[in-house]
Amino acid sequence: MGCEIAAAGADPAVVAGVFSRYDEVFTRFRETSELSRLNASPAALLLVSPLFARALACALEAAADTEGLVDPTLGAALEGAGYDRDFALLHEEPSAPGAAAPSRLAELRLDGLLLRRPPGLLLDLNGVVKALAVDEAAATLSRDGFVSAGGDLAVRGPVDVGLPGGDAVRVVRGGLATSGVVSRRWRRGGEEQHHLIDPRTGRPSTSPWAQVTVSGASCLAADVAAKAAFLLGEDGPGWLDERGMAGRFLAAEGEVVLNDVWQGEVVCT
Repeated sequence: MGCEIAAAGADPAVVAGVFSRYDEVFTRFRETSELSRLNASPAALLLVSPLFARALACALEAAADTEGLVDPTLGAALEGAGYDRDFALLHEEPSAPGAAAPSRLAELRLDGLLLRRPPGLLLDLNGVVKALAVDEAAATLSRDGFVSAGGDLAVRGPVDVGLPGGDAVRVVRGGLATSGVVSRRWRRGGEEQHHLIDPRTGRPSTSPWAQVTVSGASCLAADVAAKAAFLLGEDGPGWLDERGMAGRFLAAEGEVVLNDVWQGEVVCT
């Protein structure tokens, strides 16, 4: 998944097995993955594996809960921005970004293990896959501990966590997730690109935030909310308040903005 994975209170082999299984199914960077084979298929109706169906159902639920902000149909937009290989292999290129590729969510249907979509619609499930893997791995904890992947976290018992830009917070239950563009940026044709695509434009988001951190009942809930709040820009703090979720927003200039729920319920250390 292109990120560091850390765990405490768990069997490392079991945790590694969970992440390997998700990576083998959902990576966009190997032709043999189920996602790559599905995206390349000329068929309009496809039979998918139970794991794929479960992740896509979660992605569709996330899309509904965020009014389309967290969208699994943005694979073409990511490729257009230049994210067409493992992040470690990306480098600056003189060619301009590809055409914008907005949401195609309305063209997607999942019924059990049957997926209907027009050929050429490229799925990307990274909006939910990493968090699903974190939650599944955390469910194997035999004692108090945590599982973390690229800063997304699920805990069993209290864990102190450093926050972007300074401060720390103690997570007592559930999950904590950070969504942002600090670590995944590259350039195409002199333009900065990143992986957080706005489904309304089909282009990398122009959000004023560098990173958004959200606390949730699970890593998945926190991660989906963090992505949506990032994409909403200045409306992100209020959107989280309406849902009773604590959010911490780090602006590109380094200013930290806390939503009302975070200020009322979270104690930083």
